[in-house]
Amino acid sequence: MKTSSAFSVGLRITLLVGVLTMIMINVGCAPNAKERELKTFISAHVEKIKPLAKQRNLASWDAAASGKAEDYQKASDLTLKIRQVYSDPDDYAFLKGIKESGGVQNPLLARQVEVMYNAYLANQIEPELLKKIVDLGTQIEKNFSTFRGTIDGERVTDNDIKEILKTQTDSAKRKQAWLAGKQVGAAVAEDTIRLVKLRNEAARKLGFDNYHTLSLATAEQDVNEMDRIFEELYELTNAPFARVKGDLDRILAARCGVAVSELMPWHYHDPFFQETPMVYEQDLDVYYQGRDVRELAAEFYAGIGLPVDSILTRSDLYEREGKNPHAFCEDMDREGDVRILCNLKNNEYWMEVTLHELGHGVYFQYHDRGVPYLLREPAHTFTTEAIAMFFGRLSRNPAWMQQMLDLSAAQRAEIEKVSDRYAQLKQLIFARWAMVMYNFEKQLYANPDQDLNALWWQMVEKYQLVKKPEGRNEPDWAAKIHLPLYPCYYHNYLLGELLASQLHHHITHKVLKLDSDENVGYVGRRKAGMFLRAKIFEPGATYRWNEMIEKATGEPLTPKYFVAEFVN
Repeated sequence: MKTSSAFSVGLRITLLVGVLTMIMINVGCAPNAKERELKTFISAHVEKIKPLAKQRNLASWDAAASGKAEDYQKASDLTLKIRQVYSDPDDYAFLKGIKESGGVQNPLLARQVEVMYNAYLANQIEPELLKKIVDLGTQIEKNFSTFRGTIDGERVTDNDIKEILKTQTDSAKRKQAWLAGKQVGAAVAEDTIRLVKLRNEAARKLGFDNYHTLSLATAEQDVNEMDRIFEELYELTNAPFARVKGDLDRILAARCGVAVSELMPWHYHDPFFQETPMVYEQDLDVYYQGRDVRELAAEFYAGIGLPVDSILTRSDLYEREGKNPHAFCEDMDREGDVRILCNLKNNEYWMEVTLHELGHGVYFQYHDRGVPYLLREPAHTFTTEAIAMFFGRLSRNPAWMQQMLDLSAAQRAEIEKVSDRYAQLKQLIFARWAMVMYNFEKQLYANPDQDLNALWWQMVEKYQLVKKPEGRNEPDWAAKIHLPLYPCYYHNYLLGELLASQLHHHITHKVLKLDSDENVGYVGRRKAGMFLRAKIFEPGATYRWNEMIEKATGEPLTPKYFVAEFVN
C-alpha cells in the first residue's frame, strides 16, 4: 500500500510538473517568438538606416560649411531616402502590432520599439508629399545659410549686426542693423507658410489636428502638459520680468539718448531680444579679449574628465563667406564622430556658445557604445539642450571665470557685482522669448492663413513687453531660422533650462555634497563630469526622458529649482 501510494503521488507530481512545463512553454513561446522576429527586424533596419544616416549627416555638414547648392541637394536627397525608409507602411504596421500586443518583455527591445514606432508614425506620408516637404525644407535651409542682409547696399553678417546692436548708440544706425537682420524673413516667409501647410496636410492624414500636435506626440510629450508649464512660468515671471526689464530699459534709453517711451526693438542687443544686453557696470566681454575661447573650452572639459579634443579637431569654428552663420553640434554616426560648427570671436557670447555646443558634443561623445544603435542618442532633445545650457551658463559664472581666466580676487568681486543680475536677466529674457516662440508656433500650425505678421507682434508685446514699430507689417517672424527648419522644437530649450537648474542643484548638494553653490564653477570637478557621464550620457535613450531624470536626480522634471534660482 505504501509503495503503491508513493507511486501514485509520484505519478501525480510528474504529471503536474509536465502540465506546468507545457503551460510555461506555451506562455513563453509567443513573446520569445515575437522578440526573435523583432530582433531580426531591428537588425535589418539598423543595417539599412545606419549608413544612410551617416551619409546624410556628412552631406548636411558639408552644405552648412560651404553653402554650395550641390551640397544642399545631396543632403536633401539623402534626407528623403531616410524618410522613405520610415514611411514604409508594412514596417509601420509590424511595429504597431508589436507595440499594441504588449508581448515584448525585454525592456531594451521594448524601448527600441517605442523609438522606431514614433519615427515611423511621423513619416507615414505618401511619397509625393514627403518629397515636397523635404525639398522645400532644404531650399529654405540653403536660403538661410547663404542670405546676408545689407546696410546701405553692403552685405553684413550676423556677427556684424550683433556688434552694431551691442555697441552703437545712434538709433538710426541701430535701426538699419535691426532691419538688416530681418531681411531674410521676406526671402523665406512664403516658402515657410507653404511648408507649414504641407506638414499639416501630412499630420491630418495621420489623424492629428495639425503638425504641432503630431510633433509633440511623437516626441513623447503632451501638448496640455506643455501648455501648463508655459502658463505657470508666464504667471511666475510676469512681475520679475517687468521689474528687470524696466531697469534695463532705463539703461538702454540713457545710452542711446532717447526716452524710455521711445525705445524700439532695435534698442536691444540682438534682433529678437533673446540674449542678454551687457549693460551693467561691468562688461564681461573685456575678460575674454585676447583669450582663445576654443582653448579655454578644451581646458575646462578636460578638467572635468570629459575631453573634447577629438570633437574640436573635426569641427569648423570660424566665420567665412557662404558658411552657415549660426552654431550647432552634429553626431555623424553614433560611433564617435562628433563635431560642432561655430563662427567664433573671443567674447563672452561665443564663450557661452562654445561651452553650449560642446555640451551637446560630450552628451553624444560619451554614449555607452554597448547601448543598441537605435538608443544611442539623448533621452530627448530637451535633455541634450539641458546639458548644453548647464555648461553654457558658466561663461558668466564668477567662480568659473576666476579660475579659467586667472582673475584676481578684486576682478572676481567686480564680476560678482553684476553676475547674479546678469544671470537672472538672461534667464527671464530667454524664458519670455521662448514663450513667444512656443505660442506663436502653436497658432501658426493651427491656422497658417491668419495674419501672421500681426500675430507675431501680439506675442512679442505680450511676452517680451517690446513695442511694435509703427506701421510695421513685414514677416519678421520668418527671420527666425527655427520656425521652418526646426519645427515645434523651441519649447525644448526652456525645458532644458528647467532641467539644467535641477541638475545643478542635485550635483551641488548630492554629488559634490556642498551646502551652497557659491563657489561652484565646476572647474576641475571630475565628480560632476563622471556623474553626468554615468547617469545622463551613457544610458542614451534607454529610458524615457522623465524616467531618466528621476533615476539621475531622484525626482521627475520640476520647475522649482529654476524658479528658486532665477525668479524668486
